[in-house]
Amino acid sequence: MDLIEAILVAVIQGATELFPVSSLGHAVVLPALLNFSLDEKSAEFLPFLVLLHAGTAAALLLYFWHDWWLLLIGALGISSPHQRRESRRVILLIVVATIPAVVVGFLLEKYLRGLFGAPVIAAAFLAVNGLMLAVCERIRTMGHRPLSALTVMDALVIGCCQCAALIPGISRSGATIVAGLLRGVDHEGAAHFSFLIATPIILGATALEVPKLLKAGVPPGVLTTASIAAVVAAVTALLTTWFLMRYFRRNDDMALNPFAAYCVLGGLGSLAWLLLR
Repeated sequence: MDLIEAILVAVIQGATELFPVSSLGHAVVLPALLNFSLDEKSAEFLPFLVLLHAGTAAALLLYFWHDWWLLLIGALGISSPHQRRESRRVILLIVVATIPAVVVGFLLEKYLRGLFGAPVIAAAFLAVNGLMLAVCERIRTMGHRPLSALTVMDALVIGCCQCAALIPGISRSGATIVAGLLRGVDHEGAAHFSFLIATPIILGATALEVPKLLKAGVPPGVLTTASIAAVVAAVTALLTTWFLMRYFRRNDDMALNPFAAYCVLGGLGSLAWLLLR
């Protein structure tokens, strides 16, 4: 695995994991477009991606450390009664929003793995992702519900929508932000909750896949390269999170449209190139 190519994939993953443009779709499509030496069908490709996601999870933990600290001390009962109730409520929402993706991912793991080596499918669903973002901005009501108003049903709907991101090309952050918007939350609040529920999903996938990478019999240099790439992905994701939270805070009207246009044009363009070359 070439180090330069791995770093480029890490930068792409670190940015696109948080942008609503599908990091997995980019990780599958771009190496095929650019003729990278990465073997997307190899046993270590998925674990390599998971290590990159682990770097992203570290960035999210760092950026939202205050949120997680309040949840921790509230869950342990060492804060005020109000903070304890609120922390436990938010933890419940995160758990509820996480369960659907865990269940669907477990049941469909073997089928979904086959899509990771299918750039044509990923490119097509990248365009579908763009249409999803654009349609959402057209049909949503201009809600301003705070995160404190989210219910268990809201969390379940957002969690079910998160399952769509198991398909390469469909953005996890895009699907969950769209679900939040359709439940009446503004862009900033929807993104905030989306990034919070990303952390347990990514950490869970890392816990499952890293042992497989270690047992895969890959050369030692591959693990070193993947570790370096994970650090690059973490730095990129931290900068991306900072940018997006500021962007959504300042733009609550059609904020997803630029990402929608990018996905539609990029997906259709990639699809045409892959089919016609």
